[in-house]
Amino acid sequence: MASAPRVLAIVLAGGEGKRLMPLTAARAKPAVPFGGIYRLVDFALSNIVNSRYLHVVVLTQYKSHSLDRHISKTWRMSPLLGNFVAPVPAQQRVGKHWYLGSADAIYQCLNIIDDERPDIVVVVGADHVYRMDFSQMVDAHIESGARATVAAIRQPIAMADQFGVIDVDPADPSKIREFLEKPTDPTGLPDSPGEILASMGNYVFDADALVEAVTKDAANPDSRHDMGGDIIPAFVTQGEAGVYDFIRNDVPGSTDRDRGYWRDVGTIDSYYDAHTDLIAVHPIFNLYNMEWPLYTGYTGLPPAKFVHAGPGRTGHASESIVSPGVLVSGAQAAGSVLSPGVHLHSWSNVSNSVLMDDVQVHRYAHVHRAIVDKNVIVNERARIGVDHDEDRARGFTVTESGLVVVPKGTIVD
Repeated sequence: MASAPRVLAIVLAGGEGKRLMPLTAARAKPAVPFGGIYRLVDFALSNIVNSRYLHVVVLTQYKSHSLDRHISKTWRMSPLLGNFVAPVPAQQRVGKHWYLGSADAIYQCLNIIDDERPDIVVVVGADHVYRMDFSQMVDAHIESGARATVAAIRQPIAMADQFGVIDVDPADPSKIREFLEKPTDPTGLPDSPGEILASMGNYVFDADALVEAVTKDAANPDSRHDMGGDIIPAFVTQGEAGVYDFIRNDVPGSTDRDRGYWRDVGTIDSYYDAHTDLIAVHPIFNLYNMEWPLYTGYTGLPPAKFVHAGPGRTGHASESIVSPGVLVSGAQAAGSVLSPGVHLHSWSNVSNSVLMDDVQVHRYAHVHRAIVDKNVIVNERARIGVDHDEDRARGFTVTESGLVVVPKGTIVD
């Protein structure tokens, strides 16, 4: 029996996340909290380790301190078995400049591939919410004979202008004919004319092919040094690029409702919408699939507590995620995500909101359709999301859909 291939996983986590401002004002996009107890990077890393790939490097760059700290404290493997998850900051190995793009990030870290000597390299983004068994994609990659394989998810053809679209060869739908950047009139899939395949930003490469591709790209002054924009099109031109349809991926424990879930949380509104997918009675994305667990680092926190049960002063939360360390004291929460250390004081009300760690909402305060970053103090009778002119006057971000974002550490009077 042939031995299993040696696999190195590379997580691209240097993203600045400008469209998520102000949540990314003090942290890299992959370090943004999500779902109460997680960081966005935890989803990519959980998928990788659940796929039994335990040699993992995370390439970081932009405001990476909280991301590096989270990875170092949380993602510890057994050194006895040679396993690791290692954050790797930009090192300027090939010149006095930071990463010029995702392909340049890999090029500047080729010493890692040289040290590990893998047969296969799995390259994934760090800022999407999904479950995926990468071992199934690796098997499909090896079987296809392609030197590069792109993971793709089916989307309505009307949304094609929002994605990098994979045009498949009708004679062989597993082969990429062309890679299109946000096309306006693409051709639908052979088996589903109303759908297109959108790139998920996840790739599998033969290791030698990846090294050759990024080295050649680094010498091209006209390149943007981007994996999706430059490296994959080069493989397509050579006839060596395959596509892996995410519909084929069968994650243990998934249900008909959450199978095939994938969300790009690149904007404030999409970040908020992904949270709403978590809190339904039958969630669109199920955090409670223990056959494919999501790992993170919260330990040592007390259970959540709800106190007071008098008329008009009942500690209560409905259709909400309530994390460890939360105290709901005579307050009401509905349709919300309460992260560790949140304290809702008597007669306060939080609705349809995401509250990050250690937010304090004092008596009679009201928070509605808001994303409230860490360590914010909402003082007595203060209002967020009730009067948008008032919110803007305070300097808060208000999206076109009416979401209010309160920056980290703000005191709201």
